[in-house]
Amino acid sequence: MSFENKEITIAHSPDSDDAFMFYALAKDKIDTKGLKVNQVLKDIQSLNQDAINGKYEVSAISFAAYPLVCDKYALMPCGASMGFKYGPMVIAKPGVKKEDLKNLTVAIPGKLTTAFLTMNMWMPGLKTVEVHFDQIPEAVRDGKVDAGLIIHEGQLTYQTMGLEKIVDLGEWWFEETGLPLPLGGNVVRKDLGADLIDHATKLLKGSIEFSLANRKDALEYALEFARDMPPELADKFVGMYVNEMTVDYGDEGRAAISRLFAEAHKRGVIKEQVKVEFVGALSGAAL
Repeated sequence: MSFENKEITIAHSPDSDDAFMFYALAKDKIDTKGLKVNQVLKDIQSLNQDAINGKYEVSAISFAAYPLVCDKYALMPCGASMGFKYGPMVIAKPGVKKEDLKNLTVAIPGKLTTAFLTMNMWMPGLKTVEVHFDQIPEAVRDGKVDAGLIIHEGQLTYQTMGLEKIVDLGEWWFEETGLPLPLGGNVVRKDLGADLIDHATKLLKGSIEFSLANRKDALEYALEFARDMPPELADKFVGMYVNEMTVDYGDEGRAAISRLFAEAHKRGVIKEQVKVEFVGALSGAAL
């Protein structure tokens, strides 16, 4: 089937792991069968807000935002970032303990992020303030906030600022469930129709597979988005969040997503049970 005269926009974050995933599409390395693929880069909190409005045909989102967009979007089985015994961290200056947090202010990257959802399950009711994700470590270091919830590359660089980890939420989640922590995924708008949804999903999966098979070239492209990280650190970060489970998160990944929403509902962090719809398996039993 040809998709001439059709186009879609894929929105994703300006981070090295997303850039690595979308390298083949950005550089025309795979056959799109005539489909024009545009890319828009925004921070994850903005992407979550845009998805609520159904702005883009395909978008990266936080899994935490999925309940707010599931009327318009289905989850793609590829492109997910999952932390296996690692994930977002709560960090602070030396000497700050877990029990201190109840009296402190924690900088968060956004209330729609999975990091915030998970922190709420770990320790509900903390006082928070929203700070752009890449400014959180500096805000903690400079004393503008007492602690910070860090995502992305900050997980690998916070120690260089003299900061210490209070909890790794991916470790905590694994101890609780034995499952990887689903952080971000890709969704596709359900109104595109079955053929275009299927094609867009195959393109994303193909792009990820191409990057993994051509790691050196894809990583070189991703380094343009690595915010001055040394190549070896960027390589480590990409490896954490782009792997075989990113190609297709399979049964374990689906179970992790289901458990995330089930636990959040059980603990009162989200009000309603979530009906999950996956591309290719749109039965979506209530969880």
